[in-house]
Amino acid sequence: MASMLRVFLILLWATNLVQRNAPRAAGVQVFPPVNFTLTVSALAQVLLHWKPNPNQEQKNYTIRYDVKILSPVPEEYDTKTTRSIRTAALHNGFSAHIRTLLLHNDLQMTSDWVKEKILPPPGAPETSVTNLSCVTRITISHTVSLHCTWLPGQGAPEDTKYFLFYRYEMYTEECQDYIKDKWNRNTECRFSVTHIDPEEIDSLIVIHINGSSKYAAIKPFQQLFNQNTIEKVNVPRNVTVLLEQNDLLATWEKPISPFGKECFEYEFYLFNLKSGNKQILQIFSNDFRLRIDVTSRYSIQIRANHHICCRRGFWSDWSEIIYVGQNKLENPATWILAMLCVRQKKQFFHIPPLLFFCRNHVWSKLFPPIPTPRNKFRDPFPNDYERARTCTSETETEFGSFAEDPYCSPLDDSVF
Repeated sequence: MASMLRVFLILLWATNLVQRNAPRAAGVQVFPPVNFTLTVSALAQVLLHWKPNPNQEQKNYTIRYDVKILSPVPEEYDTKTTRSIRTAALHNGFSAHIRTLLLHNDLQMTSDWVKEKILPPPGAPETSVTNLSCVTRITISHTVSLHCTWLPGQGAPEDTKYFLFYRYEMYTEECQDYIKDKWNRNTECRFSVTHIDPEEIDSLIVIHINGSSKYAAIKPFQQLFNQNTIEKVNVPRNVTVLLEQNDLLATWEKPISPFGKECFEYEFYLFNLKSGNKQILQIFSNDFRLRIDVTSRYSIQIRANHHICCRRGFWSDWSEIIYVGQNKLENPATWILAMLCVRQKKQFFHIPPLLFFCRNHVWSKLFPPIPTPRNKFRDPFPNDYERARTCTSETETEFGSFAEDPYCSPLDDSVF
């Protein structure tokens, strides 16, 4: 019951408000704007222009205009001026509505909508480019380069020639440096220098690609890019890595860019060459300290991206590999031979002599026998007798002794 009473009171208040304002609006008619036009003023740019209705009463009233963009990207806003500029890809056309908005105190009245549109440009289906992708880079001289790639449309004839234009603010330029596919069609474009301002944030780059063919009308294609999101960030500079007791210390300078060092984040790639462990650490400064295993050797790389100053772009390439530390083993040669024997054991288990050699040789290396006292007396037996003896444990303890003495070798070379 209480809720129904609350609703009744709200309706009564609204009715009284309308009745109070009705006398003010009595006899006032709201007329739509006149001479509404849409004009393509630049690549992917539309000028919306209209005039106030001459029959519209303006005394003691505020006049504004509601603008509704229907396509390609829906948008609504109001303005007190009689013109508006919008940037949008136009290869599928453009349409908009506009109406007069009359304001007086708390009262708001509107006219009917006026509609206008721009038709899509002509062209055969599936002849426009696809998979358009663009990347910018800031050069050492603080200019901006531009590189775009695309694929020909599935319905484009083999003789199709594509032509790329870019627009940045009021500058428009056609590509002069193309890379072609096997049918001699342009599929890449490079600008080593452009009019793009490297210090701007969130400015738009318009890419327009049209084409020609003897066999079909090629449909144009347009795409808008945020200049920061397609920037390939440069590699961090002057990377320095050193060891301080059990800590790894790394420092570097920000990439070539007009933005300050606080505008970047980094990924620090650490690879333990001894254990095979990998780490990628996220860092928001230009230096880093990490406790590591000093008995291991590491490889280190760093890359950068935008952080808080503008939208994130493409990660930079990894910096050159830096090695630090040294693997420490008691006897590296022994461990290599041990791993070799294990490998041979897995792959050549059908060769008993090789396994016998690996087992005895590694065992003797790990646990060498106590040497016997040297014989100071001259051996009365001839050298031929020495050749006739079997190999003793003393000859086995010498690394490679079997290969040096053909009479003592337990395996033929063909086994390896």
